[in-house]
This record gives sequence, structure tokens and C-alpha cells, in this order.
Amino acid sequence: MINKVEKLSLLSEMISFAKSESNLKPIEYNFLLAIAKQLDISREDFDYLIEHPINYIHLESHSERIVQFHRLVLLMNIDEENSPKDKIKLFNYGLRMGLSHESINKVLYLMESFPNKIVPPDVLIDIFKVQYN
Repeated sequence: MINKVEKLSLLSEMISFAKSESNLKPIEYNFLLAIAKQLDISREDFDYLIEHPINYIHLESHSERIVQFHRLVLLMNIDEENSPKDKIKLFNYGLRMGLSHESINKVLYLMESFPNKIVPPDVLIDIFKVQYN
């Protein structure tokens, strides 16, 4: 189980990921707001994070890091516009989280073969399980 500070850190990381190219698009804002609700983060805290990011906190749990990586994959593809720069950024986020570069590359490669580039959670988990064992 992750605590509130870790949840705020995850959300802040996702906001900065989405904002790096421009301001949040409405579809990104709504997706992130849904994630905030899922994490039990209030709308006030969420809106505060948009203007005041907090520092990244490394999650101890490997499974929580995989879940966060999956959220970033979904976020990157939500507007159906991603560039090679977005993929590099996602790759670097995954490395910073301590995920294996082989697994990250496999997700980025397989992503192209799924509708809307949305990798199903079970496929993503299997990719990381192979590398983790």
C-alpha cells in the first residue's frame, strides 16, 4: 500500500509528463483527474499539483512501479498523438523507476500492435514478470 505523499508524487509525475510539451489538454486533464480520484486525491490537491509539482519519490514496490508505468503509457496515448520524443521520455521515466530497459522497449514495441496503442494490463505485467524473475 502506498501512502498519500507517494500518491501525490505519482500524480505530480504524471502531470509533469503530460505538461512537458504544452499545457494539459482537456482529455489529459480528465484522465489525470480520474487517476487522482482512483488514488483518493482531492480535486483541490490535484489542481494544486498542476501549478506546484512535488519531488519524485521512488516506490519500493515493483508492482506499484509497473502500475505507474502503465498509467504513463495510457497517458501518452490518450490523445492519440505521440512522437519519438514522447517515447524517449517514457523510456527514461521507466528507467528512473528502476524498470528494466528490455521490458520498457518491449512495451514500446508491442504498443504499436494494439488498438489505440493501449497495452492490456495483463500483457504489460507478463512483460515485466519475465524480466523480474
